[in-house]
Amino acid sequence: MSMSDPLADMLTRIRNAVMVKFDSVDIPKSNTKVEIAKVLKEEGYILDYHVSDTGAQGVLTIDLKYGPDGESVISGIQRVSKPGLRKYAKADGIPSVLNGLGVAIISTSKGILPDKTARSQNAGGEILCKVW
Repeated sequence: MSMSDPLADMLTRIRNAVMVKFDSVDIPKSNTKVEIAKVLKEEGYILDYHVSDTGAQGVLTIDLKYGPDGESVISGIQRVSKPGLRKYAKADGIPSVLNGLGVAIISTSKGILPDKTARSQNAGGEILCKVW
């Protein structure tokens, strides 16, 4: 059975794994998901990610990050643009998440970028998700 929104599935798997304090979570691999994991690592929301080509599609394993007292670094993760209702923004209209404490992940013509990088490169695009 095909999934209508694989990115929402990825975010839900991360959200659920964080709630039950898993060390890592396995997600079916796609190039978009790998790029989002790369942005999450660069922004400090996850420890690391690993890609393996086992199975028909491959697996993306994300190592989750927790604070010294066991609190999660990711307190919220939300899908913005959905298959039925896409959300686009120009470079000067990209929203800030929690006044800059969170990050919006944007799919631009220059690749998948965090909101600050997209603004600095003057690149707008589809707002994929918000993380805080």
